[in-house]
Formats: sequence, structure tokens, C-alpha cells
Amino acid sequence: MRRLLGILIIAAFVLLTGCKELFKEVKAEVETKEKAQENAFHVPSSWVAKRVAKAKTKLNSTDAGKIVWKAMEAHGGLENWYGNGPLSFRFNYQPLDTTKAQRDSYQTIDIWSNKAKHTSVADSTAHFGWTGKTAWVQGDSTAFAYDTKFWALTPIYFLGQPFILDGEGVNLERLANTVYKDASQDVIKVTFDAGTGDAPDDYYILYFQEDTHLLSAIRYIVSYPAYFKDGGHLPEKFMEVLGAERVDGINFPTSYKIYWLTADEKPGAYITKIDVSDIKFEQQLSKDFFKVPNGARIIE
Repeated sequence: MRRLLGILIIAAFVLLTGCKELFKEVKAEVETKEKAQENAFHVPSSWVAKRVAKAKTKLNSTDAGKIVWKAMEAHGGLENWYGNGPLSFRFNYQPLDTTKAQRDSYQTIDIWSNKAKHTSVADSTAHFGWTGKTAWVQGDSTAFAYDTKFWALTPIYFLGQPFILDGEGVNLERLANTVYKDASQDVIKVTFDAGTGDAPDDYYILYFQEDTHLLSAIRYIVSYPAYFKDGGHLPEKFMEVLGAERVDGINFPTSYKIYWLTADEKPGAYITKIDVSDIKFEQQLSKDFFKVPNGARIIE
């Protein structure tokens, strides 16, 4: 009897000790997760819901806006776009004129508040970015033979269509429908209020297939003041939107072809190829991810 009691006491001690250790492990795991969440980049779902509701009301108040809203829905929905988190992708811009710089980087974009961090594909130690206020470069300056401040957000203005049209300072105008690739296209011209971004005189003319509401082409100009100090802009270009990949409910193109626009508003000389790959939404970024890293050079 005493032997059985001793065994039970030992068993109870072992069980109690094991439970304490298990409790410690569970507590440590919970604390680790809570700490990670505190340090993680995160946009509350309530913020997303308010922004989407505001955009829906605004866009559906005009004919042009209704077309853009339908396009957003067809491409996966504005709530998905913002709810999925920051977007990462490789954007390989390849001018056919070999005297012009290729721009090939892995980039992560905070699509909520327009911040960016790029990493050179050729040199993983070379980075540049935009914090929302400050442009910076880190590493070998020869890795980026182009204006990194201008390029920090330029790719998302193409890959993020039509979702980027929900913000302040964006003006939409419906133009006459046209036919492109034997399909009727709803045509929307996008302009920007003065003071919106670094190139408010830029404009886009977007072709959305009338039946599917999917984006099929983008016409645009480049008016970046650092390139055109006395005003003006490059001639209009025509961007053919190609391929399709669905990532976390959002439709993305996988490549583009860029042409000079002809006098009769058709694609003319083929000048640039763009490949898009490695598309994914990021859920585990540090809240400091988009800050200027130590040792980086600030770009004025």
C-alpha cells in the first residue's frame, strides 16, 4: 500500500512538473507571438473597410468612376488589394535601345501609404527606397544607373492599376469608347491635382475591356520635373498589358510591351519590354521595414 502511494505521489509530481513546463512553453510562445505582432507591419481591417467604403461611394458618383469601380471588382476587389498587405514583385524594365539603362529590381511596396524598398537583382547588397518623405540608396551606387527617387514608386503605378485610382487628388474622365484587339474598350483618362506626387502633370489613358472590365492597355506620358525642368513631357507611349496571374485573389499582368503612340493613336515603334514575376503579398514584414537603413545615403 505504501509502495502504491509512493508511486502515485511520484506520478503526481511528474505530472505537475510536466504541466508547469508545458505552461511555461505555451506562455513563452504566446508572448513571442504578441511581441512579433507588436513589431509587425499591419493595417487594421477596420481602416481597410472605411477606405473601401469611401472609394466605392466616390467612384460610383460618376460615370468614369463606375467603370473604374467595376474594373477594381473584376481584378479582385479593393478590399482584397489592401487587406492582403504589402506587395512584393520583380519588375524587369528592358529598353530595346541598349544605350538606355535596364531597371531590374525586387521590390516591396506598402500599397497602403506608398512606401517602397528595392533590391538590385544583380547585386543583393544594393538597395534603394522611399519612406513616404525621404528617398535613399544603400550600397554600390553603380548598381542603379537611373533616377532611383523617380523609379521607387513608378512600377506600382502600372502594376497597381486600377486599384491606385482610389486616392486623393485623382481625377477621372470618361472618353469615347474605342476598339482594341477587336474588342470594345471603355476608355478612362486619369489626371492629378497639382501637388499630387512628384509628377502631377502625368496622365494615363486606360483601356478596360467593355465585357470583362479587365485592363488591356495604358497610354501615358512622363512629365517628371527633374527630367523636364522647363515643363513639358515625353511623347505619349502605348503600353500593352499582357499575361495574367492570380495571387491571393488579385489579378496581375505578367508582362508589358511599350510602344511610341502614333498620330492615329495606335501602337507604333516597339521600344521597351517589361517582365513581372515573383508576385506575392507580404504578411510578416517588420514595422521598420520601410525606414531608412543605417548607412544609407539620402537623396535630395
